[in-house]
Amino acid sequence: MPAAVTAEDVHAAAERLRDVAVRTPLERNDRLSELVGADVWLKREDLQPVRSYKLRGAYNFIASLSDAQRATGVVCASAGNHGQGVAYTCRRLGVHCRIVLPRTTPRQKREQIKALGGSETTIVVEGHTYDDAHDAATVLAGQLGAVLVPPFDDPLIIAGQGTVALEVIEQLGHPPDVLVVPVGGGGLAAGCAVAVTGQTPRPRVVGVEPAGAASMRAALDAGEPVTMASIDSFVDGAAVRRAGAYTFDLIRRFVDQVMTVPEGGVCTTMLQLYQRDGIIAEPAGALAVTALDQGLAVPAGGSVVCIVSGGNNDVSRYGEVVERSLVHEGLKHYFLVEFPQEPGALRGFLDNVLGPGDDITLFEYVKKNNREIGPALVGIELVATTDLGPLLERMDRSGLHIERLSAGSPAFRFLV
Repeated sequence: MPAAVTAEDVHAAAERLRDVAVRTPLERNDRLSELVGADVWLKREDLQPVRSYKLRGAYNFIASLSDAQRATGVVCASAGNHGQGVAYTCRRLGVHCRIVLPRTTPRQKREQIKALGGSETTIVVEGHTYDDAHDAATVLAGQLGAVLVPPFDDPLIIAGQGTVALEVIEQLGHPPDVLVVPVGGGGLAAGCAVAVTGQTPRPRVVGVEPAGAASMRAALDAGEPVTMASIDSFVDGAAVRRAGAYTFDLIRRFVDQVMTVPEGGVCTTMLQLYQRDGIIAEPAGALAVTALDQGLAVPAGGSVVCIVSGGNNDVSRYGEVVERSLVHEGLKHYFLVEFPQEPGALRGFLDNVLGPGDDITLFEYVKKNNREIGPALVGIELVATTDLGPLLERMDRSGLHIERLSAGSPAFRFLV
């Protein structure tokens, strides 16, 4: 059994971080409160200097190193946010760091890491997932004799992340009824769960993972950490193939529920937070709030705190965010349509199949040298989900051979 992290460890980390981490706002959200019939608060860790809570664990770990260890420098692997926390810490403490990032890390995060770390930071890009980067960082640390800074699976990291929960209780004036925490590797959820163990009444702690990278849920179901064969890396801040040993043990003991939410639902939440609340959340940062719209049970009139864990989102990704959201909401659909190669075929489709509010957002012939038919990939956006049934009925009556591409089909992954 891994060594335990205690509430005392979290309080010690809070003292170490007193003049480093920002005491981020705890804001009541009227829209979400009305949605679930409870008092919903957002803990804005996206407003840390590195725009995520990762500063807390990184500083707690590196500040605890000896002078000799700091002199050799540190190495870390990161999907982006951990690297920013390490870079910020190392610049503040004068420690050189090498940060290994997977190629999927958004450009915005790469640039931000370099800006935060300055001359103390060297960026190394390796592999396509966090796990690839972690393997490369482990080798690099061994070659350099440097200290490897874990992103989540270490007692000092976990204790640092747990300081978020201490602030929540201080700011709210009492423990919330429910504390909703995003889960990637599990450091934040484990630390927060440990931090509230001595509270009376103790909050119900809920961890939230993306459905395409639910490594902690898989570990809990198996009774031990397991390596996922493949994951969806869209929620890059939580795309971890294997839960940590420390974090798994603590979450198994102290977290009341770990649920998964679809990536499309995360995208819808990101857009709502931006358009309705003026909050720029990255995919992992929107996980906790997404749970409110995905069936999380909360006590009527109770207090619910969702941790908005990060705001390092690349604006160039919003096209994909909108697309995934529309598909998830049932407003965007794709079809393979076989048009006869005769005059007026396309006009007939537009006049007789499309409804008054339906919009073609994609039209591309997929085979252009057939003399009899012209198969085309057609993307259609609806005004309301109730428009789909009538659209499908008109397609059936059209006489055209039309195949709807389902979200689970192999071809669909090339579209979204």
